[in-house]
Amino acid sequence: MFDPSMVPTPDPNPLPAPYWVFKLLLVVTFALHILAMNFMLGGALLALLARWRQKGSQFGTRIFYDVAKKVPVMMAATISLGIAPLLFVQVLYGQFFYTSSILVAWPWFLVLVLVVCAYYGFYFVSYQGQRRHQAVGRVMLFSTTLVLIIGFIYTNNLTLSQVPANWAQKYFSSTSGWGLNLAEPTLVPRYLHFMTAAVAVGGLYLVLIAWSKWKQDQQYARAIFQLGGKAFLYATMSQFVIGFWFLFSLPKALRMIFLGADSLATSLLCFGLVAALVSIFMMSAALKKDNIRLAALGVTSVTALDVLTMSTMRELLRMAYLKPYYNPQQFAVQTQWSPFLIFLVLFVAGVAFWFVMLKRYGLFSKTKAAQQ
Repeated sequence: MFDPSMVPTPDPNPLPAPYWVFKLLLVVTFALHILAMNFMLGGALLALLARWRQKGSQFGTRIFYDVAKKVPVMMAATISLGIAPLLFVQVLYGQFFYTSSILVAWPWFLVLVLVVCAYYGFYFVSYQGQRRHQAVGRVMLFSTTLVLIIGFIYTNNLTLSQVPANWAQKYFSSTSGWGLNLAEPTLVPRYLHFMTAAVAVGGLYLVLIAWSKWKQDQQYARAIFQLGGKAFLYATMSQFVIGFWFLFSLPKALRMIFLGADSLATSLLCFGLVAALVSIFMMSAALKKDNIRLAALGVTSVTALDVLTMSTMRELLRMAYLKPYYNPQQFAVQTQWSPFLIFLVLFVAGVAFWFVMLKRYGLFSKTKAAQQ
């Protein structure tokens, strides 16, 4: 029988702002991070798909280089926007997160190495692609695979941080630091849920690229639109299968908070399902009528709300997992409004700057291939 007193005590330093502020910032910053990650990973996967389909597509190679040029920008955004939620997790759940990180120490250390290698590969494709056309496909696949591995390591760590009762068995069965959480029933469906979402949102990224080029070269933009829109449709539809697999892999008590036991969690699940259905019908109509504006503005807006909803559900699930070991009332609060306001101003300015960067160097930038 696991003794909850074995969980490390939280950091005794008081929070510099109310607890709810950190919870809100955690959800919002994670949603921004996951959007950037989805653009990056989904874009890279769809760029590879376009390249492999080039024999049957007039624009396959052109789409590959156009999207590949933007991937390093999205990689930078993913890393930058991922710092804040990681810090908020350490503030609110440090005793759980640090323990699980020790149990998966070597894979966790390797994340930095994998990120650097993936980053270098994406830049190689972006800047050397035209000169080394034969090699860029393999390099792109290599870097994308590294990102998929990074996501798998993160999923292992974060799922392990939510089950303190498994820590002792994990540690004493192997002290090597390679103790991935492979026996966790939710590991695979949770991982696939995030990776499939990356394909869907990556498809939306291609739709936004097509929208930016619609007046310049409609035939080419239509090809990007069709690829991105169909990727969004197929990935979102498959999420219903993967999502319910994930839901029913949860322990019954945790599953039921989304199935009626908790009104907020249940309402969010219903909203998320309805939003996904609405986005599917909207994208289907946009593809049939060649309505790029409906897809770029309407579907993107609905999907952004859905991502924020799912981020909130993710936080509710973590709270349910840790309820026997975690009490928010244990945090002392010593509000320091001046540093908090400075942080808030810098955070908003940073996000605004990111959108400017995305517009100037990412979403609307053109590759040499696109200009030919």
